[in-house]
Amino acid sequence: MIKVAVAGCAGRMGSATVRAVCAADDMELACGIDPHVGAEVDFPVFASVAEALDGAAFDVLVDFTQPKAVEGNLRAALPAGVDCVVGTTGLAREVLEELAALALTGTCLFYAPNFTTGAVLMMEFAKAAAPYFPEAEVIEFHHCNKKDAPSGTAVRTAQIVAEARGGRASEAPGKKTEIAGCEGARGALVDGVPVHSVRSMGYVASQEVVFGSFGQTLSIRHDSWDRASYMPGVLLGIRSVGGRSGLIVGLENFMAPSDAPCHNDGASTTVR
Repeated sequence: MIKVAVAGCAGRMGSATVRAVCAADDMELACGIDPHVGAEVDFPVFASVAEALDGAAFDVLVDFTQPKAVEGNLRAALPAGVDCVVGTTGLAREVLEELAALALTGTCLFYAPNFTTGAVLMMEFAKAAAPYFPEAEVIEFHHCNKKDAPSGTAVRTAQIVAEARGGRASEAPGKKTEIAGCEGARGALVDGVPVHSVRSMGYVASQEVVFGSFGQTLSIRHDSWDRASYMPGVLLGIRSVGGRSGLIVGLENFMAPSDAPCHNDGASTTVR
């Protein structure tokens, strides 16, 4: 039985994780960690990871908090030998590597920019397409309460596209074409790939990668409209970290075709 602590258990993703862990036959919810939880929950809740380590025993910490809180949580959990599954985005690769170096021997820091299988496949498809198109841009859409822009998924997608193209810059006009007073119209450049962020209460999480060459475009889009679509990936991460160590970035490291679920996970991937 894997004992799990959920940091950010009062939030949308944290609450969904609590429900998923409680429904899993091979997991036990050891505690929640959140300073904003009231007395209505039926499981132990601590205000900080340090307090949770003193008051409960758990094998895995799942973190869905905020960019300002996640680093401190990991600095407490990893040296204590607790494997960490992190869905909170906003940490640079250099910070992740520094944190992983603090971990007790045999402890794993697993960071996923996105836990939906469809988003992982979208990035894999983008990687395959990138060498064949001179132009590529990423447009991501999230709910209006998201704390970071661009999203971790968009940043990782742009990095993957740039790597697959061998660092070749886009041939499309860039920031030099932005008119005065409208700076930013061409988006943020992530490794030379323009990334555009849309924030609206009408979205949960969507992303489109648009490739272009002479006379043609290819759009690869993933939409998630229910946070339940993240849970198969979160549970896969929880089940997988126990046998790993060090820093692992990306759900694709744990995915295998033989593990593909046959049920609808609440997400759709469209290639057109």
